[in-house]
Amino acid sequence: MSKSQGYDERLAVPLRWWAQGTMLVATLWLTVVVAVPGPTAWVVTGVALALLALLLWSYGDARVVVRDGWFQAGRARIEAEYVGEVAALDAEQTRLVAGRDADARAYLLLRPYLHRAVKVEVVDPADPTPYWLVSSRHPEALADALTALPKTR
Repeated sequence: MSKSQGYDERLAVPLRWWAQGTMLVATLWLTVVVAVPGPTAWVVTGVALALLALLLWSYGDARVVVRDGWFQAGRARIEAEYVGEVAALDAEQTRLVAGRDADARAYLLLRPYLHRAVKVEVVDPADPTPYWLVSSRHPEALADALTALPKTR
């Protein structure tokens, strides 16, 4: 996306999670069909498959959006005027900032299947959160969109 259009990313779970979850449900079906033959096994499997789909879909539904003077990461939103320094991090930098060098007051929107992130400084004096650390498949594009946000200060 160009800077004028903003940025919009859904942190969807990878296809391999869906495949592994399906194999888990298939294993459950095999276990249940041996123990409880008949339609009960299919009902249990159907419920398990529905729960798996709901869980994976909701976990991967987190959005990262930069638009109209706002930055939204998951359920959190911040106005452009409170966005400070922005840095696109590689996998090693993300690991350090999320682990050893982490600040417990920071807002984190991290996904284990995304190894890169963007660190966004919060410059609101009324907000105790020092920074946001947000996973992204395209951290450079997200950082560019955040840098291009018009500041009203």
